[in-house]
Parts: sequence; structure tokens; C-alpha cells
Amino acid sequence: MIEFLPQNLHQLDLHLIQYGMEQCSGGHSFGPAVREYYKIHYILDGEGIFEIAGKTYRLGKGQGFLICPGTVTYYKADEENPWRYCWIGFNGIKAATLLKQANLWDEQPLFNSGPDDDFYKHCIDMMIESSAMKNGREIKLTGLLYIWLSTLVQYCPALQTETANGNSREKYIAQVVHFIELNYANKITVTSIAHFIGLQRSYLSSLFREVMNTSIQDYLISYRMRKACELLQNSNLSIGDIARSVGYDDPLLFSKMFKKTINTTPTQYRSSSVVH
Repeated sequence: MIEFLPQNLHQLDLHLIQYGMEQCSGGHSFGPAVREYYKIHYILDGEGIFEIAGKTYRLGKGQGFLICPGTVTYYKADEENPWRYCWIGFNGIKAATLLKQANLWDEQPLFNSGPDDDFYKHCIDMMIESSAMKNGREIKLTGLLYIWLSTLVQYCPALQTETANGNSREKYIAQVVHFIELNYANKITVTSIAHFIGLQRSYLSSLFREVMNTSIQDYLISYRMRKACELLQNSNLSIGDIARSVGYDDPLLFSKMFKKTINTTPTQYRSSSVVH
């Protein structure tokens, strides 16, 4: 079975796109192809191969593999002992950073399970059961996604040498995020952020994209639009008032950026969010 989920407008940091579980037939394969989001497979039984960057790995029960956006991969179930696996597909501003905490990225895509071999299947089962919920399902699914990733971090932690080398990088990224959270309503630029932190703009921009998998400017826009969504749901402010509250003097420019980011206009979003 597989379920695809609609775009979540409120969970920009991390959101579930799909999940599923399948007993593959012998020789069943996918690719070579690329994905537009992150996808993790965990093998419950059987065997198969996973190919990435010219390398082939034979994997079996208790192992898993990560597919990163834009990375060409190929995987195939064994002819005699085909694998049964479960998977999650997800994306978000913080996805790459969370995966790196689990020592997972496109050049290090494999992992082994922790002591609880049934955890990942149990997590998928809970996702399936949540389909009966009338309210709050998106929040529960996001919570289960965080639990899945936290388990990976717990049992597949990043190497200490990499963690030590990354401390200063993480500090700079945290400073950027904190600065944006405090100043998103003001006329801030990437240059002003770099000046505040004390790094060259080009270096900070490159560092931020490497860690967060997005640009500083796109992160700022996404954060402003998330705050705009909250204001549209929870206040009677005019569109112009909301635009100024999230850093846009021009309501038309705000509306253009809102539609580009959220895929609907502020007025339509407010109408669809009204609780009757």
C-alpha cells in the first residue's frame, strides 16, 4: 500500500509527502531515476540491491537506504528472496540538517536498524491508523516523521569528527535562523545578515545552502509566508496590514510572493481557513 499526502502549508520545516509498505515480487525494480524529495526505505525481510553514484550495495533485513532529491538511484528486489520494505517520503527546510545528524546524505546513504527491528513498521502502521482521525492528522503524521528521524539519529549518530567540524557551521546557521525569526518584519537582506554575523555574504550563503538545502533568501521568504499564514487565520488585519507585518511595504508584492510560495492568494487562503 501507498498513500500520497497533499502539500502541507503549515509544516515548512519538515513535512511528510508519502509513506507505504510493499512485498515486492522477484526482480521488481525502480529507476534509474531521480526524486524531488527525500525518501527512506527500510527492509523488513528479503534482499535486493541499491545502486547510487556508480556503486552497488546488496542489502537485507534490518538495513535501509536514503534517496536524496536530484540524485540518480536504482534499486531492485532479489529474484529468489525479494525484499519487503516500508518507506517514507518527505521534504522541508530542515530535512537535510536532520538527516546529517543521523550520518545520512547522498554520499552516505545506508543505515542499520537499532535494537527494535519492528520500530519502522510500527511507525508506518500508526500512519495508516491515523487515516481514521477527523482532526489533527497532519500534526500526528509530522510527529511520527520526527520520531522516525529521531530514531535514526539515536542509533546512527554522525561521526564525532564530523560533529566537531560542524559545530561552528551549525552555530552560524543557528545565528541566521535566529536573526530572521527576530527581524523578519523589518527590511533585512542577506547582506545585512552576513554583516551582523561577521562573515562574507558569499561564504555565509554557500554555508547556509549546504546545511539547510535552501538559500537564505528563500528561507526568509518561507518564514515570512508562514507568519503571514498565521495572521491570516488568527486576525482581522487587512492584507496590507499583514504585508507590512511580515516585511513588505507593497501589498501587491506580498500577494505575489505569497501565491508563489503557498500556491494560493492571501484572500483565498483566508477564506479556506475560516472555521465555521
